[in-house]
Amino acid sequence: MQKECNARGITPAARVGTVQEYYFSKKLKEVAEMNAAGKKVLNLGIGSPDLPPSEETVETLCQHARRADEHGYQSYIGIPELREGFAGWYKRWYGVTLDPATEILPLIGSKEGVLHVSMAFLNVGDGVLIPNPGYPTYSSVSKLVGARLVTYDLTAESGWLPDFEALERTDLSGIKLMWVNYPHMPTGTNACLELFEQLVAFGRRHGIVICNDNPYSFILNDRLLSILQVAGAKDVCIELNSMSKSHNMPGWRIAMLTSNAQFVQWILKVKSNVDSGQFKPMQYAAAEALKAPQEWYDGMNRVYLSRRTLTGQIMQALDCTFDEKQTGLFLWGRIPEGEESSETLADRILYRANVFITPGFIFGSQGERYVRLSLCCKEEMLQEALKRIETYDTN
Repeated sequence: MQKECNARGITPAARVGTVQEYYFSKKLKEVAEMNAAGKKVLNLGIGSPDLPPSEETVETLCQHARRADEHGYQSYIGIPELREGFAGWYKRWYGVTLDPATEILPLIGSKEGVLHVSMAFLNVGDGVLIPNPGYPTYSSVSKLVGARLVTYDLTAESGWLPDFEALERTDLSGIKLMWVNYPHMPTGTNACLELFEQLVAFGRRHGIVICNDNPYSFILNDRLLSILQVAGAKDVCIELNSMSKSHNMPGWRIAMLTSNAQFVQWILKVKSNVDSGQFKPMQYAAAEALKAPQEWYDGMNRVYLSRRTLTGQIMQALDCTFDEKQTGLFLWGRIPEGEESSETLADRILYRANVFITPGFIFGSQGERYVRLSLCCKEEMLQEALKRIETYDTN
């Protein structure tokens, strides 16, 4: 049992009181306790790819890790081979030309990038537009830096896309930054070039930095888009991208951001005071992974497509409805009208069926009537989860 700190007069910084422990951090402790008690909980909640990186990626890591001269501190901007790899990746798949020397900054995961971007652009009291529903880290990091959160609603009726008429009616005074995330998590909604054009125009019109978080492009998606495809987007936009989902490397913590050279330099000022670069062999391996051919991505997506079928059956067993056109690593489903809440449903399934699913309320009020299921589970696990949900005691 954790003991309370009894040190007289010591209190945490005020910012600690602005956030809660991350939902998954708390819930996975509970799942671990259930597993320790022999419950054998099936985890359909977390989007951590269980497939491996390419063989070439792992072999490159091993080769470089055996060298005696590659274990020291690294450059804050990453090795040239990695930045050039990201630039080639963007050119090949998105048709976007980037200067690897000035317009790309490798990150220790996109989550780190959310913090660095926020620290670079937001003063205490500055406004930031946050999607609802959306990735919880946008809100928590904004609170940690003392920003003023202004949420904008995404709804099923609007196709989970921003309502620009509503945004224009919003008091935008003091708004410095807007978070967007397409393909969207948790709803699986893909972007279109028209949306990105509207976002760039909106940012230009109001002097707002538009930051698109783009880690899901390569998962069950035949329309690869970057906001930087829009003419002039670099003037007001930042894009985050990650190798966690696209290359099955979540634990490697390798991502990047790209924008104009000035934005990148401002963010580097923050980042260079926080970390000391990434393990050099991992950077070489990531550069190799970025060379993956179409066939490698196709093989990964065949696995996910098969899992999607089973996950859809689980949604149906929960009496949830969902859009078949979703992209990404999850399935987002609306809970039955008679269900009290997404949290009630998720907890009942956890405690009675020993299956962990994600309640949509953690992504914002617009997610309250939804649940999210992950495709990062082997088919045998999904089949067992389906069996448990179909047969658990509902009383």
